[in-house]
Formats: sequence, C-alpha cells, structure tokens
Amino acid sequence: MNEVPINAPNLWRLETPGHSGWIHTARAGDPKKYFMVSTDSHANEPPDLWEKRIDAKYRDRVPRIITDEQGVQWRYCEGYRPDRVRVMSFEGEDWVRSKAGAEVEQRIKDNRADGIDVEIIFPNKGLAMWATPDAVFANAQCRVWNDWAWEQFGAYPDSMLPVACVATGDLEGTLAEIERCAKIGFRAVSLPCKPVWGGHDVEHVNYNLPHFDPMWALIQETNLPITFHISTGRDPRASRGNGGAVINYVTHSLSPTIEPVANLCASGVLERFKGLRFATIEAGIGWVPWLLEAMDEGYRKHHMFVRPKLQGLPSDYYKAHGMATFQEDPVGLFLAEPFGLVDNFAWANDYPHHEGTWPHSAEAIERTMPKLSEVQRAKILGLNAAKFFNLKVPEHQQIAA
Repeated sequence: MNEVPINAPNLWRLETPGHSGWIHTARAGDPKKYFMVSTDSHANEPPDLWEKRIDAKYRDRVPRIITDEQGVQWRYCEGYRPDRVRVMSFEGEDWVRSKAGAEVEQRIKDNRADGIDVEIIFPNKGLAMWATPDAVFANAQCRVWNDWAWEQFGAYPDSMLPVACVATGDLEGTLAEIERCAKIGFRAVSLPCKPVWGGHDVEHVNYNLPHFDPMWALIQETNLPITFHISTGRDPRASRGNGGAVINYVTHSLSPTIEPVANLCASGVLERFKGLRFATIEAGIGWVPWLLEAMDEGYRKHHMFVRPKLQGLPSDYYKAHGMATFQEDPVGLFLAEPFGLVDNFAWANDYPHHEGTWPHSAEAIERTMPKLSEVQRAKILGLNAAKFFNLKVPEHQQIAA
C-alpha cells in the first residue's frame, strides 16, 4: 500500500493532530504500541466459492450475475432486489482496497503495518448468505463459508479469528451448525440481525421469544461470543437514485442493528442466560447511549405493559453483556465516559473495506481519541475485545486501570 499514491479523495485520511503527550500510541513499530484488535475485518472470498462448494441442489440459487437480452448485467440474490452491475473505475488507494484481503500472508502484513495484533474476520461476499427467505438454504451457504474460513484462517489463531456464521430462521440447522463449528474450533458466532430475512412481519419469530432458548443455551454452553453484523437482517439496498449510497448505508444497513440489541436487553433473555455476550459489528457507537436511555425510558413509563418484569433496567443488561464496534465515531467516543460505556466499545479498521481506516488507522485514532485517557484508549483499541473474544494480551501491552 505504501507504494500506491494517495489519490486526492483520500488525502483527508492523513490528517492527524499527532500523539504528543500519549504514553502509548497506535503506531506500528512503536515499542509502546497499544494492543490493537480490529473487531471487524473482512475476508475476500473467491467469487465462485458457493457455486463450487454448495450442495448441488442449491447451485442454481446462489448469488450470481445474469445478463439480460440487452446485454446488461444484473447481480441476482434471492433476498435482494436485482441491481445493475456497473463497471467501476477505482484509482490509488481505492483500487488497492478493492483487491486486498484475498491472500492470507499479505493480509497479515497489511494489518501488522496498520498496527493490528489480531483481526476478527467476517464474510465479505458472504454477507449475502442470509439474504433469502429460505433459512435452510441460508444455512447451507453458511456451512460453505464456515468450512472455507476455517481452512483459510484457522491456522493463525494468534492473529486471526474467523467467525462462524449461522442462519437462525432454521433452528434445527442452527443448533447443528453451532455445535459443529464449536467442535471445529471457532471462537465466535455471527447471527443475522433478524432471524427471518425481510421486512417486518409480526408473525415472524424474533430473538425476544422463548423459541430461541435452545440456541441461547447451546451458545452459553459452548462459550461463544455472539456478533450481529450490519446488513444481515433485510435488504440494505432499499433506496435507489439520488443519494442512494448514503441513504442505504445509514438507514438500511446501520440502523437495523438496533433491533437485536433491544430484543435481548428488554426481553429477559439475558436473565435466563447470564453467560451470553453479544456485539453489534460495524454499526458505530454514537447511537448506543441514546438506545439505552430510550429503552430505560420505555421500561419505566410503559411498566404496566412490559412482560416479563426485569430484575434491572434494559441498560443494565447491555452494560453487563453487550459491546459495539466502530471505525471512526467521535460522537460515540465523546459520550463513552459520561454514559459509563468505556468498557462496552471496541474499535476496528474494517480491513479492507472503503469505509474502514486501513491503512491509516493511526491517523484516524489520533483524530478521534485525543481526549481519552491512556487506559480508555487501551480498552477501546484492544483490551475490551480481548475480554470479549477471550484473546491473550502480551504482558507488555497489559495496561491496568
């Protein structure tokens, strides 16, 4: 990446006030570098991964490119509206990001140069695995990802932690896949933000209902942290036309991640299964204080309607069990200490995605974290993630509170 010229639209990534006065830094090579975990990184799967590996009966249903009678190419996926394939011309760092992450040794080098000690790896093309109303088919796709991801990354436990993916609309298949992946050696599981793909339907099961108690019991027994990644509950490409890229990202990709948090914190699930821990991935953190206040307000003012009665407030359950990840979120960082959430936030570089901070993570951290204390930065950059994902922190990077 250092050999690629930084094209004009990316020059802002170099802006930094520096780290004067910091005892520890985010700079690669600094002997006092913080222990840094990217809690959200992405694989770069082969485009024909599912076509080659999935059960033959599903082969003609996997996401694919279709050319119409006018010669126009369309990206087809069961749960998305078809979208036209447009030839994009990337330059400079944007071109590098679009190609990065496919080679294991290279991604280790890329992340080491960005200061990353451990990366938590999620699907990329595979985020479309859940995009179908057929949860059995979704789980068949998840099994393909899980096998491939373990083959790719499982041999690097000190620097890479791939997540096992399951589709929860198929509870029997879900339980079988969680158990299988735990035996393989996976150390985290990713569930879709909504169990049944698509828009709101009151008849659909959701995570607040006892229907999922067998799943929570198994996850607690296997001690797997739960993750909810953005864009996994419904079609994030809901807006078209002017401003669609921004509208879809904010409204239809990020904000639906609120739903599983409310489902868990307001329903009594976390009273019945006290060993669960969960994290929202890539959705940012600025909304978390608002959500906790809103849930507590709803519980206090609508107490006459709430069933079951809880031992505490919804925010208590979040602080005891929840985490949220972000790339650059100065609003959330500003609110972390006043709302008692320093222990619940975790940073990520989102390698190699364009919305991430790679390969200029140090500058991004220096821009957004100057007002945090050394201990607060240490927790948010890596120590919170280490506790959540059961990672070993080198002795020289263990910063005591």
